Amino acid sequence: DLGASLRRAGRRVDARAPLREGLDQARRCGGLALARRAHDELTASGAKPRRMLVGGVAALTPSERRVAELAVEGMTNAQIAQALFVTQKTVETHLGRTYRKLDIAGREALAAALADD
Repeated sequence: DLGASLRRAGRRVDARAPLREGLDQARRCGGLALARRAHDELTASGAKPRRMLVGGVAALTPSERRVAELAVEGMTNAQIAQALFVTQKTVETHLGRTYRKLDIAGREALAAALADD
């Protein structure tokens, strides 16, 4: 409701964070109708939501998941980059996004966070 109110008041950019959080929480709780509403409000705010979940293992893209699994196996960023035929910067970007989505600080917590799948 906060995000929808902000959007209707013309504060589209400010509305996006609460709408994304609301979308994530609604999906996690199984509130599909509420999730659809949040998704529609996000779209109306000018956002382009790609995934219905903002955080957690289910929110990881296939590339983020693949990089995270290789990191858990003990590979360095350089080794992951070579194995996947991408740049080391791409690996760093995927890991950074993964850490944010899983709400963890770094590689040390990665294995446990992926196991929560």
